[in-house]
Amino acid sequence: MTVRGLTVADSTGTAIVDGLDLRIAPGEVVALVGPSGAGKTTVLRAVLGALQEGLSRTAGRVEWHGSPVRAPRRWRRRNVGFLGQDPASALHPLLDARAAVEEALPGAARRAGAAERALAGVGLDPADIGRRRPHQLSGGQAQRVALARALAANPELLVLDEPTSALDGAALDLALELVRRRRGDGRSLTLLVSHDMGVVSELADHVVRLGVRPRDRQDRGRNGATGRRPGGAPVPVARARDAGRPPNIDSAPPPEEPGVVRPSGAALAVRGLAVAQPPGGAPLLAGVDLHLAPGGSVAVLGPSGCGKSTLLRALAGLHPVESGNVTVLGEALPWAVAERDPAALRALALVGQDPLDALNPARRVATAVARPLRTLRGLTRSAARAEALRLLAAVGLEPGLGRRYPGALSGGQRRRVALARALAGGPALLLADEITAALDPRTADLILDLIDGLRRDTGLAVLMVTHDTAVAARADRVLHIAGRRPHPTSFRDDERRRSVDAP
Repeated sequence: MTVRGLTVADSTGTAIVDGLDLRIAPGEVVALVGPSGAGKTTVLRAVLGALQEGLSRTAGRVEWHGSPVRAPRRWRRRNVGFLGQDPASALHPLLDARAAVEEALPGAARRAGAAERALAGVGLDPADIGRRRPHQLSGGQAQRVALARALAANPELLVLDEPTSALDGAALDLALELVRRRRGDGRSLTLLVSHDMGVVSELADHVVRLGVRPRDRQDRGRNGATGRRPGGAPVPVARARDAGRPPNIDSAPPPEEPGVVRPSGAALAVRGLAVAQPPGGAPLLAGVDLHLAPGGSVAVLGPSGCGKSTLLRALAGLHPVESGNVTVLGEALPWAVAERDPAALRALALVGQDPLDALNPARRVATAVARPLRTLRGLTRSAARAEALRLLAAVGLEPGLGRRYPGALSGGQRRRVALARALAGGPALLLADEITAALDPRTADLILDLIDGLRRDTGLAVLMVTHDTAVAARADRVLHIAGRRPHPTSFRDDERRRSVDAP
């Protein structure tokens, strides 16, 4: 496959991708790398002839075996396997995992049990996972179902967009092996997007870097940038909680740490929590006890499917609970979100693993962030919009992105919008599910610095789920889920996955 002079522009004529040349020989893996928002996913979709609304290919051509691709939909159906950045949203909500994989297979293969073999090949039990629909899968399980679907028909061209962002170590090794088998076979081509240096170095024959940042932005991130002043002094992103203000990067720092007002009572206290998956079925978590003080942070690790995301969703009132009780800031909290009053809704905020599913596709980004500022905090329309733009800036997004719809953003940008919206109400407790997945390390550090500033300056408590031990290292405590409940654990500092964008 050859790509010549590929140029993609948005509705204003601004080039998102400008004059890209690309060539993949049979048996090769080519990786696209670069910071969040650099256009990596746009390149994949432009090559496939499936650009998002508002984007158009203004120049260039895609050649397949020396001939231009003139009917992209037919070409994709015959030759391409695709795994997108938001697999849970891409899977049909009414199809179980087995049917989703079967959909990508020719008729004869469907009858021969190929779907079951594909699921088993990515480490999933066809008898169990095969019967589940997308909402009953963890993020890692959904990603593996989507990978099984992409690989099931042994496509000549495999296109993977962040295929390992939600995988634990064992599942990651399986996924790498499946792609590695395609290398050097003289037939298969693979086009890959990833921030994970380990994945890229394991798989890629060639690496193409997009969106190289100017010098003044390259130096931002690990030494602190947005959210920190030159020299490393922290800029508080919010004032004391009783002031009722969300993060603001323009706020002046407090004169000294003792002046910070902390919320009273435990930020989170959970006792005897039990949940099942599916609800009413087999137990997934049982006897879970958690305690989180104001300003504290707890990271939860564990293999894909062990219940990490379900734990956060249960606390957010989005997954039925079999037993147990919970308090936030000393106040009893109903389990069902529909039974929570405005104060309870404001006290707790969730950033889920699938921001595309969480954001309203018909609502502009700035409007989405402004909505909780109006409904939970009572700000006027103009004040809410101004505060929404400050929140977007706090998570490293330019003001112009506020006018876009979620579908016009990269996966990393959508994740930051979801965080800005979660912080808008000034919550006491933030539930963060894989909050740095699909982010380059500079952006990830910006986000983590922002959250650390909130913990320090407002008493925000954070319960985070992650597979990245470097993210977990920022927490006060680390828990590992095993035997249906979390246990204290430790890990080595050298276990973090390296990124292609790391200095």
